[in-house]
Amino acid sequence: MTWRELRCYIRQLPSDARTRVATGDEDSIWGLQEHLTAVVIDELRSANWQRANEGARKSEQTPHPKPFPRPGVGSSKKTARDRNSPQRQEARQRALRRAAERKQALASGEIT
Repeated sequence: MTWRELRCYIRQLPSDARTRVATGDEDSIWGLQEHLTAVVIDELRSANWQRANEGARKSEQTPHPKPFPRPGVGSSKKTARDRNSPQRQEARQRALRRAAERKQALASGEIT
């Protein structure tokens, strides 16, 4: 079994499986019911905000409520940081070196 096959098997486990939770897959913890509840909370917050600021000038209104936190949302800083991690940059440099070596080998006729 390859690592890719293992990862695919783990991803297809039920969302509350201990193996999936142990691997840190926080996105799988939330099902449809949890997401719908978060939408209801956001709508209620927005409706209450509208009623509280009814008739007030825009400069006097309170700030709009922030959305209810959801797993996997708002983590763009983390993914950007992971994308530029030293390990990822090193792997990128190794791949570029391998590609350059392969290109030289093709040009010299060592491989076809």
